[in-house]
Order: sequence, then C-alpha cells, then structure tokens
Amino acid sequence: MNHLDISVAGLRLFFDVAQAGSFAAVARLRGVDPSIISRQIKGLEEALGFRLFDRNTRRLHLTEAGRLYLERTQGLLDELEAAREEATDMMSQPTGRLRMTASTAFGERWLMPRMRGFAAKYSGITLDLWLTDSVVDIAQDGIDLAVRLMPQPEGALVARKLLDTRYHVVASTAYLASAGFLMTPNDLEYRDCLLLPLPGYRSHWRFRKNGVVTEVPVTGRMTISNPLALHRAARDDMGPALLADWIVADDLKSGRLVDCLPGWDASAADFDTAAWLVYPSRHYVPGKLRTMIDHLVATS
Repeated sequence: MNHLDISVAGLRLFFDVAQAGSFAAVARLRGVDPSIISRQIKGLEEALGFRLFDRNTRRLHLTEAGRLYLERTQGLLDELEAAREEATDMMSQPTGRLRMTASTAFGERWLMPRMRGFAAKYSGITLDLWLTDSVVDIAQDGIDLAVRLMPQPEGALVARKLLDTRYHVVASTAYLASAGFLMTPNDLEYRDCLLLPLPGYRSHWRFRKNGVVTEVPVTGRMTISNPLALHRAARDDMGPALLADWIVADDLKSGRLVDCLPGWDASAADFDTAAWLVYPSRHYVPGKLRTMIDHLVATS
C-alpha cells in the first residue's frame, strides 16, 4: 500500500484521534475497543511511511510530520466529505446519524415534544440525543448540533438563535394566599426561596424596570439542582422560584403558577439570554443537520 491508497475513512480516523488526543476517546464515540483504533492508526502510519503520533505519554501528541500532514490534508477531507454529503442530499431524503445535545430540563420540556413530528417526517435520520447539564465539547465529542442557553455565543462555532428566553419569579396561588403577595423585588429578602445551585441563582436575583436594575439577595432552605424539580417544588406550594418561560408558560396560562412580579424583567445574571443552535463551522451543512435546524426553528 502507498500513500495514494489512503482512504477518506482513514483520514477521518486520523483527524478524530488528533482532535481527541487519545485512542480511548475515539473508541468510545465509535463503540469499539481502543485496540482497534490503535491498529488502524498503525496501519495508516505504515501506509504513509512515517509516524503520526508520539505515544510516550498518557495523551497522544502529533509528531512534526503528523502535524504537517494534518494541516495539509484537513481542507481536502472537508471538501471531499462536503461533496459526498451534498451529492447524497440531492439524490435522496436526508439520512444518517445526528448527534445532538441540550440541557436535561430544556431537552425534556422543550425538545422532546417536537421530536415525534421530526421522527415521523425524517425516517432516514437516526438521532442520538444527549441530555446533560455538563458543557459538552462539540468537537471532541463529535456533536452535530447543540442547544445552548446563554447570551450570544462567541468563537468559531456557528450560532443561530432559536428563541429568546425570559425568566419569571413564580409561586403557587396557595403559597401566595398563605405567605402574602410580593409587591416589589425587595420583598424577596424576607421569603424562603427555592434556589438553583448556580452562580447568581442561589444568592441574588436581578430585576429591571424602566432601565433601572435592582439586585436582591435571596436565601432559602431548599436548593435543587434540576430546574424541573425546582418547578415541581414551586407548584407544590413550597415558595417562589426563578424559572424560564419555557418551563412555566403553561402553568402561567392555566393559573397554576403566578408571575409574582409581572412589571419587572427578572434574571439571575444576564437579561438578554436565548436558546441558541450551535454547530461546527463548515462549508456545507449536511441535510440531516439542516432539516433538524429548520424543524426546530419552524416549531419554536
């Protein structure tokens, strides 16, 4: 075998290992034993006639030759894969495996009601939906699409706004009938609030009215790590909670929860937050990814 016989699959494996820094990480993504990845890389090195990685440490490092080869072939592989995906999309319905991630609460409450329609319409797409409250490395974990709840993302990734998010201080009617209604944000200083163990959420909440921002310290006997469980506690008359509109919209409409301070914008940190669709920058967006983005935007 010579260097002209190197396959696109072999190059993709090389790039994945270079990015992940270990055989084990790539093996987990592909569902194979690390020894298989190691043998394939060794075979690639034999075909090329030089070593791609130094294996003297726990983390792999590119050799000088490997780094040069990566730089010179990365664009070529991207173009080959884009050409294949574009041609495939033109000939058929979108197919393939789509790896997607979102927070646990947003995934359960907002994404899942929209997945049934997507699955029925695009039967050729296999979806891996990874719901986690940890920040996932899109490149290292091979993620096609992530939903991030934050101000506008910065960096090399492509970001498209899915929907704006607003936060509300909510409580049940039974709680308010017992403890009394809130007249101003400062009234929260004397309430047993329901808290999230995140910066801001567990120590102070911010309010804005007519351009004036007020920061109110909050305390409470119960701190809950999951927003959906926090929502349940608020519905169970346990106190006021600061929650996003995509969690409480139905309860506010039905009257099961009350917006305690409707005249104020509320937040724990930044008032201008949104749900963003984030994906790797590339020359061509595959059909499987494009259809998911279009579906989520259309149903938002």
